[in-house]
Amino acid sequence: MTLILASTSPFRKAILEKLGLPFEAIPPAVDETRLPDESAEQLVQRLAIAKAKAIADSRDDGLVIGSDQVAVLDGTILGKPGSHENAVKQLQQASGKPVIFYTGLALVNAATGKVQSEVVRFDVVFRRLSDEQIENYLQKEKPYNCAGSFKSEALGIALFDKLQGEDPNTLIGLPLIRLVHMLEEEGVRVI
Repeated sequence: MTLILASTSPFRKAILEKLGLPFEAIPPAVDETRLPDESAEQLVQRLAIAKAKAIADSRDDGLVIGSDQVAVLDGTILGKPGSHENAVKQLQQASGKPVIFYTGLALVNAATGKVQSEVVRFDVVFRRLSDEQIENYLQKEKPYNCAGSFKSEALGIALFDKLQGEDPNTLIGLPLIRLVHMLEEEGVRVI
C-alpha cells in the first residue's frame, strides 16, 4: 500500500525514513489558522487530520500521514517565530520554564476513509539562558521556522535541563511509536 506523508517538513521526512518504508511526501493545502476558543490539543488534532485528508481525498488508495505541532508556554501557544527578534523573545520567555509540546498525528486510509488520530504530549524544561547564550544559539541554528524557536534534533538540545515523553521523535514532530501502531492497525508491518 502506498504511504504518503502530508508534509513539507524535512524533519518529519527524516523521522519517517527511520522506519525504512517507502513513502512520498506531498504538501497539503490547509489553512492552519487557529479557531476561536480552540485548545492546543484540539488545534493540532484538527490540523493533523485536515492535512492527511487534504491528500487522501484526492486519491483512490494509500495511507496518508498528517501531523501538526504546537508548543505551549504558560498556557499560551508559541508559534514559529519567523524572525530573529521574535525568536529572542520566545527563548527569553522559555528560559527556566517548562514548555509543553502537543503533536497531533493522523493516519487516513484513502480507500476506506478510516481515520486514526491521537495527540501526543512531550514536556521540555528549559535551562536558565543568558541573553548571550540565546544570541549564540540563534546565530548558529537560525530556528525561525520552528515552533518554540529551537531544533531539538540539533544544537537546541543544549537549551534544555530535562525532557519528558514516551518518544523523542514526538518533540521533532512525528510520534513514530504511535505511528507504528496505527500502521499495524492498517495491516502495514514495520518489522
